[in-house]
Amino acid sequence: MDFVKLGSTGMDVSRLCLGCMSFGKPERGNHPWSLDEDDSRPLIRQAVEAGINFFDTANVYSDGTSEEITGRALSEYARRDEIVIATKVHGRMHSGPNGQGLSKKAILAEMDSSLRRLGVDYVDLYQIHRFDPRTPIEETLEALDDVVRAGKARYIGASSMYAWQFAKMLNASERNGWARFVTMQDHYNLLYREEEREMLPLCADAGIGAIPWSPLARGRLTRAWDEETERSRTDEFGKTLYREGDRAIVEAVGEIAGRRGVNRAQVALAWVLSKSVVSAPIVGVTKASHLEDAVAALHLELTEQEIARLEEPYEPHEISGH
Repeated sequence: MDFVKLGSTGMDVSRLCLGCMSFGKPERGNHPWSLDEDDSRPLIRQAVEAGINFFDTANVYSDGTSEEITGRALSEYARRDEIVIATKVHGRMHSGPNGQGLSKKAILAEMDSSLRRLGVDYVDLYQIHRFDPRTPIEETLEALDDVVRAGKARYIGASSMYAWQFAKMLNASERNGWARFVTMQDHYNLLYREEEREMLPLCADAGIGAIPWSPLARGRLTRAWDEETERSRTDEFGKTLYREGDRAIVEAVGEIAGRRGVNRAQVALAWVLSKSVVSAPIVGVTKASHLEDAVAALHLELTEQEIARLEEPYEPHEISGH
């Protein structure tokens, strides 16, 4: 396994991050394709044995059960000082007032709840899951700074938003001497490259590590365009992200994979890994073969001609994923 510094920090993370949204009680939340604990644990163990030390979850995944399953498995399969645990806050966790968002009340309460579910004293990376337009950014940033100063998180990160919003938050942190975001978890893959316009250049200039979610476009890039899976049939959010015009890119991936004699997933992930601003793409898995393909992608180096072929069919998209 290759390791890199996370953004401009001194912390080493594996070149792949295991996304844990796939792990959680299927009856909790809106992920009917999630794996229960018995099916999740072998995949988490496989990731640890492959050398992955970076694990990303969120309070909202399967109503907190993703954090519970991930935390219990990692406590058995890895040493705490060797792994990097990331989780997120923003989504609704209970009904009524203050059950979601990035207010100081919500952040401090959800931080403690996440630590309890994960079974740890601190997380390495605490991320805001989305931008919250209903809360002053200064309130959010001061609360995150409190979390870091209390030793409950080592670093903080952000997720999908507009570049101007992220720039405002970075500026406010610097102006007030608060803990600064070190990562951006954004929507980025061969089918959605709008982040190349502003967000990724901002990250490169500011020393922010990009850790893209859905680097395989929710599986779209791993199979022929017309093939379906259980997740694609039930993933309502995923249905809003891509469009028929993306078929040509999927066909290009298949073309190069066929010539190389590798799976499509390896080609699509190798493309993301070729981008210098990317620290570690977040890969979700539900089968052992998914993880094997992700690790294999680390050793697949695309030529300039292959990268050009993959990128040539792209057409601008409306902003999605925020």
